[in-house]
Amino acid sequence: MRGVSAPLVSVLIAARDAAATLPACLRSVARQTEPRWECVVVDDGSRDATLACLRAFAAADDRFVVLARPPGGLVAALTAGLARCRGHWVARLDADDLMHRERLAAQLAALEAAPELAGVGCHVRLFPRAGLGAGWRAYERWLNAIDSPAAVRAEAFVECPLAHPTLVIRREVLTALGYRSVGWPEDYDLVLRLLAAGHALGVVPRRLVAWRHRAGRLTTVSPAYARGRIVACKAAFLARGFLARDEAYVLCGYGATGRALSRALARHGKHPSHVVEVHPRRLGNTIQGAPVVPYAALPALPRRPIVVSVAGAGPRSVVRRTLAAMGFVETQDFVCAA
Repeated sequence: MRGVSAPLVSVLIAARDAAATLPACLRSVARQTEPRWECVVVDDGSRDATLACLRAFAAADDRFVVLARPPGGLVAALTAGLARCRGHWVARLDADDLMHRERLAAQLAALEAAPELAGVGCHVRLFPRAGLGAGWRAYERWLNAIDSPAAVRAEAFVECPLAHPTLVIRREVLTALGYRSVGWPEDYDLVLRLLAAGHALGVVPRRLVAWRHRAGRLTTVSPAYARGRIVACKAAFLARGFLARDEAYVLCGYGATGRALSRALARHGKHPSHVVEVHPRRLGNTIQGAPVVPYAALPALPRRPIVVSVAGAGPRSVVRRTLAAMGFVETQDFVCAA
């Protein structure tokens, strides 16, 4: 097929040693019901048949654009590919994932219907299902419960609220922010910077991307994706955003999650004035010099930003309802940061 002269959307893929999964990935792009696409694939110094596979697809359909470069890492590869994208929109995809044939059409329709959005994600189906642990299944349920710009913003400090391979975003917005390598996940960093800049991000509540879970992917082996680095990412954005005007905050929850986050926030000069807990052995004590009080004491405390660091969607829902009943407004008076 001849490439479109002015593609509406550029699918951006970075690949390294992906010959085993890339053909199925690229076939899922080729079968899209929305035909106004180009697919820019960056081969990041592969040592297997990845580049040969890409060239074969490009020879058959010149909407596939191949960039071959020495190995430089994911951020460098995405940056190089983004510079080559011509579409008004950029749709991310990983080289081992698959798109539903209506993915581009559905997400572009959502963006056209809501011009205030800078981008949209969609729901996912993790695969293969065999061997998928309870933690990953719970994460999938949490991710697929996010269905609106308000939910994206409310859940932003729990985990990354949009799976990066599902994101379709305005090219000029993505180009202005770019990808960064700052020691934590580049995808989470991008989403938090988009939200911090005031951009709204939506979600198409359909499972339009099959997201492969496998040993050896970046999320499981890269030091940037270690739990401590993700906590550091959250703390940095909280300190510059929600907590920017206050040195003191109220911390709800002091389990492992709360301890890690409070220590990370302390490195930015942010310290709890009070710790709110339900654990009877902690009540009445002090933690990090802050008195430990029950939730019932919250309305009487000095008005300070509240950080809810409670693990688990169920317990967080209880805390959210409790705070709302007290008149606190999420994202204004409190944020959840698991």
